[in-house]
Amino acid sequence: MKIAIIGTGNVGGALATKWADFGHQILLGVKDIENFKGMDLLSNPNTSVHPVKEAVAASEVIFIAVPATAAVEVAQSLGDTEGKVIIDSMNIVMGRGPQGFSNTADAILANTATNDVVKCFNTTGFNNMVNPRYGDKTLDLFTAGDSKKGKTIAIQLGKDAGFAECYDIGGNDKFGLMEQFAFFWINLAMMQGQGRDIGFKLLKR
Repeated sequence: MKIAIIGTGNVGGALATKWADFGHQILLGVKDIENFKGMDLLSNPNTSVHPVKEAVAASEVIFIAVPATAAVEVAQSLGDTEGKVIIDSMNIVMGRGPQGFSNTADAILANTATNDVVKCFNTTGFNNMVNPRYGDKTLDLFTAGDSKKGKTIAIQLGKDAGFAECYDIGGNDKFGLMEQFAFFWINLAMMQGQGRDIGFKLLKR
């Protein structure tokens, strides 16, 4: 797939590397193509840098990994998103997010042309995207959204990034639950002192 990545920090950088190594074509969408965080990502295979609208126009999938406070601004900067899938990996933490919205995916939906917006890759730390394996076990991911097309792609990209499974937890009405689950991980890792090397796996009997 051709994937535009908006946000080249820890999360965007980790997945840009994983997906490029898998064989996807990665288009980094940035404000300044001469000076941006994550310039070392250009040493990855199948990776190029472009202004945001150009990256979006040339891609099938848009992956957003910026601070939640920038969700509206970034959504409005994407240009024509008609027919494209947007994967939202952001979380509102401690009230820091787009004004007037309880979650970032709804903010994106309100400010873009596509309805194919799903939330995924938000429930664990970037270190687990770099390496989702714990001994002989591999972590799982979760996704939510009304878009069947979007969730199918998110599930596949989760597996392409090395996660064991990516479970569908419901529609747009579960966006908030996804962010609460993310805060559960943040609470355990940071506030309760468990550290970042923890993750979730769904076990079945």
